[in-house]
Amino acid sequence: MKLKFSENARGLSQPDPYIIKAHDGNYYIYATGVDGVHVYRSSALDGVWEHLGTGLQEEDCHEFWAPCVVYEKGRYYMYYSSCRKDCDDMHEQAIKVAVSERPDGGFVYQKTMLKPFSIDAHVVKNGGEYFIFYSTNDYEAARAGTYIVVDKMIDMFTAEGNPVAVVRPTLDEEIFMRDRFRKGQNWHTIEGAFYFRKGDDHYVMYSGNCYQNESYFIGYAHAQGRENDLTKLHFRKHPNDHTYAPLLCKNSEEAGTGHNSVLAENGNYYIVYHARDLDADENKETRTARYRLLTACGHELKLI
Repeated sequence: MKLKFSENARGLSQPDPYIIKAHDGNYYIYATGVDGVHVYRSSALDGVWEHLGTGLQEEDCHEFWAPCVVYEKGRYYMYYSSCRKDCDDMHEQAIKVAVSERPDGGFVYQKTMLKPFSIDAHVVKNGGEYFIFYSTNDYEAARAGTYIVVDKMIDMFTAEGNPVAVVRPTLDEEIFMRDRFRKGQNWHTIEGAFYFRKGDDHYVMYSGNCYQNESYFIGYAHAQGRENDLTKLHFRKHPNDHTYAPLLCKNSEEAGTGHNSVLAENGNYYIVYHARDLDADENKETRTARYRLLTACGHELKLI
């Protein structure tokens, strides 16, 4: 279902939408933007979303990707990646952190947390400690490409520096581009991690390949246990490493379905993701935010 946006958001897109419910009672979505992280606000998930402008900018940077916002002790922490304006190599993207006392904007860059290439941070609190999921590259793997790791956080600005692999490419449907960097090496992509927990069931949702490709999809991996240290869990792709069984992919209404976040509210889970209409111009940025109801039972997630 498409989210409804106000007139001041007409013509705008919302790639990589990250949703939170803030302490002011409003809902916020933070989205990728060339000129900065774009912020939207609504009083209800199914209400009208107002575009508040860019909540974060850096004077000498562009391509602000995949923001994630966390509230801790009266401050909002935004984790995102960007790169220098004089650089067109997106593999120079690096994860950074910015801080604001408000959810609606005013985020100020504080620190570059990780080295390039690092994108798509999801920072979560589990068992009283913070962990960061993100994507990075492995050029030498049998299925070379971008994959997801998790690391402990020492504080809100610092990762421990001992990342552990969570989800790696295993399928041809995860190929981003054939012969991308060298002949005979197909480049795979697993990105857009979103972790959540229900009891002793742990889920990491992710996007496979590229939003412009036919087989672009949302999948997930599952782990079970009481372990709070997320670096010690063993996540397994659902249903297994060798079966393409997307939770969400191109359908009769939309394409480019991917890079989601999840809102948990009143016992329900809502997946918020980007997609484009089937008749949209593929040469333009037309991804908009949509949502579906999500159920979690044991090792299985389902969309309603």
